[in-house]
Amino acid sequence: MRSDINEFMMALQAKTPGENEFHQAVQEVVESIWDVYIKNPRYKKAKILERMVEPERVIMFRVPWIDDQGEVQINRGYRVEFNSALGPYKGGLRFHPTVTLSILKFLGFEQTFKNSLTTLPMGGGKGGSDFSPKGKSDNEIMRFCQSFMTELQRHIGPNTDVPAGDIGVGGREIGYLFGQYKRIRNEFTGVLTGKGLAWGGSLIRPEATGYGAVYFVQHMLELLGKKIVGQTFAVSGFGNVAWGAIMKINELGGKVVTISGPDGYIYDPAGISGEKVDYLLELRASNNDIVEPYADEFDATFFPGRKPWEQKVDIALPCATENELDVGDASLLVLNGCFLLAEVSNMGCTAEAAEFLMEKISYAPGKAVNAGGVAVSGLEMTQNSQRLNWTREEVDARLHLIMREIHDTCVRFGRNGDRINYVKGANVGGFVKVADAMLAQGVV
Repeated sequence: MRSDINEFMMALQAKTPGENEFHQAVQEVVESIWDVYIKNPRYKKAKILERMVEPERVIMFRVPWIDDQGEVQINRGYRVEFNSALGPYKGGLRFHPTVTLSILKFLGFEQTFKNSLTTLPMGGGKGGSDFSPKGKSDNEIMRFCQSFMTELQRHIGPNTDVPAGDIGVGGREIGYLFGQYKRIRNEFTGVLTGKGLAWGGSLIRPEATGYGAVYFVQHMLELLGKKIVGQTFAVSGFGNVAWGAIMKINELGGKVVTISGPDGYIYDPAGISGEKVDYLLELRASNNDIVEPYADEFDATFFPGRKPWEQKVDIALPCATENELDVGDASLLVLNGCFLLAEVSNMGCTAEAAEFLMEKISYAPGKAVNAGGVAVSGLEMTQNSQRLNWTREEVDARLHLIMREIHDTCVRFGRNGDRINYVKGANVGGFVKVADAMLAQGVV
């Protein structure tokens, strides 16, 4: 089996040289689902896996725009429409200097399985640009978004491809993008999610990824005979995802003791709650994610240039970016008594760290844990189609149910005696649904 997997991966790497993040994502999935793939001759004969690792469509385009000094700037835009077997392509737009085709292919590939797990009719896609909104004026961001959407609009639509926000794309950017789409197409449709509440958005969407992650952790703890009450959490990042997670942890009786930014991390043993959370949001809006001022404001400890995984906690939630936690970090966490880690960022752990954690503690991958964000995006699509607005309680109840169903799927496909392999459960559960749909639709 090992030689077959190696042969598959070598063929993929030869076709897609240098796409390391994409290769890492595919390797994880292939190792989990290979037995299922080989044992189902229909999958193998139709070459489902070989087709699944090829995006249905990759769109790449230039994005020219004019800055406030009148200088012409040029960025690169992408949309990777990965798989539409289950529904319209669905996945975020990321505006960040690190955006490459490899990053977006990894994210689009992951999105396909994540969306499958939500039980909602959504395919997988991802897009973005190497443009950074940081340090730009509102007018510069508007001009960039308008130029980006001028090209993207010809490839998307409410029944074709429905982008959302991601890193660097929040409510402001979604507004500019939506406005340009409406202007060019002369139609008001649910073509983007993450919209403002007054014009088609959904309640709890900004918090949804963090909320959903904590609901997933809640179900993991139930299997261990534990509750969130009294548990200490290490959280990285402090954007919308971390904010949502912190809010829900506090609500359910846990305590968050770390938060991080590009400058280092904060350790606050008293817990990050109440006015401290509000302060973090103000801080994030004003200083490009630098967390050091929090230490002075609330008498906490700041660790410059370091990551929060060295602190003694019960549960770790990486919420920042891919590969943010390596095997050294994982070893420290386990050594200090951490018994559960749930990735909230996409592929938050390196492959070596993930392998180590699966052997040592309860560990769940991002494609299952962070699916709450895209789940509520799917619920926003439903509200747009019906021209309805659901209450906060309705959306939250549906999110909680979806996260329970995702957890149940992981348990069903990942149980091995008394242990749950959440990685295998998420990958096999997501794969089978997509694979069966692809079989039913023929060679397309």
